[in-house]
Amino acid sequence: MNNRRFARTAGWLALPCLVAAGLLAWYVTREPATPFEQAQAAAPFEPALVSRGEYVARLSDCVACHSLAGKAPFAGGLEMATPLGAIHATNITPDKQTGIGTYSLADFDRAVRHGVAPGGRRLYPAMPYPSYVKLNDDDIKALYAFFMQGVQPANQPNIPSDIPWPLNLRWPIALWNGVFAPTAPYAAKPDQDALWNRGAYIVQGPGHCGSCHTPRGLAFNEKALDESGAPFLAGGLLDGWYAPSLRQDPNTGLGRWSEAQIAQFLKTGRNAHAVVYGSMTEAFNNSTQFMQDEDLAAIARYLKSLPGDPQRDGTPWQYQAVAAVQDAPGAHTYATRCASCHGLDGKGQPEWMPPLAGATSALAKESASAINITLNGSQRVVAAGVPDAYRMPAFREQLSDAEIADVLSYVRSTWGNNGGTVDAKAVGKLRGHTDPASSSPIILHMR
Repeated sequence: MNNRRFARTAGWLALPCLVAAGLLAWYVTREPATPFEQAQAAAPFEPALVSRGEYVARLSDCVACHSLAGKAPFAGGLEMATPLGAIHATNITPDKQTGIGTYSLADFDRAVRHGVAPGGRRLYPAMPYPSYVKLNDDDIKALYAFFMQGVQPANQPNIPSDIPWPLNLRWPIALWNGVFAPTAPYAAKPDQDALWNRGAYIVQGPGHCGSCHTPRGLAFNEKALDESGAPFLAGGLLDGWYAPSLRQDPNTGLGRWSEAQIAQFLKTGRNAHAVVYGSMTEAFNNSTQFMQDEDLAAIARYLKSLPGDPQRDGTPWQYQAVAAVQDAPGAHTYATRCASCHGLDGKGQPEWMPPLAGATSALAKESASAINITLNGSQRVVAAGVPDAYRMPAFREQLSDAEIADVLSYVRSTWGNNGGTVDAKAVGKLRGHTDPASSSPIILHMR
């Protein structure tokens, strides 16, 4: 009797478990819906559509991850470190064997906006599809036309990731998407004007600014995906760099920048406050400088509308003059190694040598960017096809961890800066995990 009762109970319990397992299997293997399911690709595409797609590719900075210096454009290969292991960007040229040459428009849409490749294979969210999902249908069609007709095929096999089993299983990504990834294109806010909405669309969607500038949660998710969340664009640590706040924080953000200065920075790579460096150099070299002036103005308008957080950012920075001779640790190193460019007064030589007085890297509590650029120098900035004549040199061979920590602590506590001291152990850690900046940046001349 007890055995029969146990069998009946087990049977009743097994039924919901099987149903749940079936639903889970359906959920993680289903292909997302796309408005292009029945679309028939036109070949050849109209030149205007291909040209529009090239511009969307510039807005989206596709080259940053999918190209390597000296290799064919968009042929992939870039190694990207993740907490689980290294993955490599894939070949997105129209090569039919190793690229995306067999993709239909529906396949392309699922991959770009939902992170699902043909056959249901989930893409790691290093591909910023949580942002690209906000692209509108017209831009997706244009982008597809560009990659199918405006990019030369390159037969370059993809490099497998080195994430170990079982962490390399892809089906859990579907669950991650269900919790953290949006599913619909950007919807214009009726209470905002066209310029603001255009800026919001670019920043949240193709520009995927939040991928670097928004802090991440425990599941490596962006803590907010638009202006409705206070963490959105509030600054984030990623891959050895601290991407600063793009909100109206006067110390660590854009509170002291005008709309014109934001647009100037994106167009020329420099303004009175800063010069592009770190990961932003690649974004400038291949993306922002090619944006239309109207789009730069829209981005600036949107960013200036994002309020700062006085509680987080503290009292607004004000310049404080110091005596010409300092005996603080790091002062001598600064005078002999840094002052010729950045000035004994820390004011630099705008707009060529950026000021360190009031610099975000000297005001942010996170010191990664200051350490990284001191160790490894800056990449070459190429504006309008002309490489810059001034670069931050790498000091990893000239200065010890302690000397770098001392000089950065001096910079971050002088002229009113209050970023705090830098520990030599933090310098040593980044020294072991970073490499000197390349003097040969990836510059993509599409056509």
